[in-house]
Amino acid sequence: MLSHRFAPLVLCASVTAGCAVGPDYQRPEAPLPSHYMGQAAAPTTEASAGALATWWQAFNDPLLTRLIDQALAQNLDLAQAAARVSQARAGLGATDAALRPWGTVSGSAARADQSIETPLGQVLDATPGYDRWGTAYQMDLGASWEIDVFGGLRRGREAALADYEASRAGEMATRLAVAAQTADTYILIRGLQTRLDIAQRQAKTQQDLLSKVSLLHAKGLAATYQVRQTQAALAAVQASIPVLRTGLDAAMNALDVMLGVPPGTNRPALETPAPIPATPTIASMGSPADLLQRRPDLIVAERRLVATNARIGEAIAEYYPKFSLTGLIGSATAVSGGNLFTSGASEAAAVVGLRWRLFDFGRINAQIDLAKGQDAEALAAYRRTVLRATEDVENAFSALVNRNEQAATLRQGEASLSQARQSSFAAYSRGAASLIDVLQADDSLLRASDARAQAQIESARAAVGAFRSLGGGWQAPSTTTSGSQPQPASERDIHAAS
Repeated sequence: MLSHRFAPLVLCASVTAGCAVGPDYQRPEAPLPSHYMGQAAAPTTEASAGALATWWQAFNDPLLTRLIDQALAQNLDLAQAAARVSQARAGLGATDAALRPWGTVSGSAARADQSIETPLGQVLDATPGYDRWGTAYQMDLGASWEIDVFGGLRRGREAALADYEASRAGEMATRLAVAAQTADTYILIRGLQTRLDIAQRQAKTQQDLLSKVSLLHAKGLAATYQVRQTQAALAAVQASIPVLRTGLDAAMNALDVMLGVPPGTNRPALETPAPIPATPTIASMGSPADLLQRRPDLIVAERRLVATNARIGEAIAEYYPKFSLTGLIGSATAVSGGNLFTSGASEAAAVVGLRWRLFDFGRINAQIDLAKGQDAEALAAYRRTVLRATEDVENAFSALVNRNEQAATLRQGEASLSQARQSSFAAYSRGAASLIDVLQADDSLLRASDARAQAQIESARAAVGAFRSLGGGWQAPSTTTSGSQPQPASERDIHAAS
């Protein structure tokens, strides 16, 4: 039991346990608009939380879903992010341990032979009954506790907790980026396969057209420039095919790396062409304020702001003295091990420690100024991240709306050219049009199909960008009242994001 002389110190510690020097964190005002400019025009619908968390399933492509699941399980960027979470968790554990008492157990047994050639040995040797051999036993139990009177250790734990939460949100940001990049690359692969098929059919059409024009030229029924024009058109189409193949190879390799496997691993599953995934309707667009709880990069920025705010208090706590309690209970004997735990061999000590950087306030002032500067930097970074997040959403939905409109217009044009081609072929069947007219109609239709395919690719990729800009469809948690200690979305709801 502690001596009554230590009671005032313990009482002071208990009274001030709930207090901590330095500013308490309050979420700053975020520069957010009340609504999105493109909200009215954006195609949105309501969806369940599960559907929002797994937004890629809205593309209704089982292979895409399988690839994203594989990427989320094997991606090496995610492995690095998980390792950073483990490091932050270890740092948090260290700050937790600093708030609690700690103890040590030590023991020793020594056997020594005293020299009788030294002055001390000669004196001892002259003592009757002196034995040059000596034996000593000791066993001690010690404990120490730094009393966090002014809250410096608690501020350090608050900062470590915020760093840990930021690392978890950073892991979720990486997961969202991996899923979006995998979907984007898969869409690009399907789009390039579609365009490659169109280009190959277009090259065949141009080759047939060149054969017909060359035949007419040989008979004197077509001018030389018509042959040259047809040859140039054929060369242009043929030159585009290697470019498309190069892009397709690069996209397939990039997808394999994203999945954490060597390039070529998933090529057999992707070699068979498939349609470009249809652009889904975005579910539950929400309001700009929801981004503070949905987007992991905003959670990271705010948690870092919480950490820098707490470190101001940690630095201010260095102005004040630090108290510690240390106790020791043990036993020591130089006779025999059997006497080690007898009452005569017992020993005890109690120490009240005081450490105060009384003449080091200049260095403390510099540390506080450094902490305040880091906090100001984190605040500016947070507000910039908020602005860029809203810009990202606005740009993503503008691209989605306009790409959808472009794709719809090009589909109409493709349908019109398809009807024109049918009319041309019907006229050719009646002898009212030449085969060249039919081939030219085929070429125009294929050009329109390629333009429509490109628009469809960009429309689907815009949908991926919109999902990503909204934070992947996270459910917004309940808000925190102003002035209270923050309970971040990353700590409560981060597990809901996939």
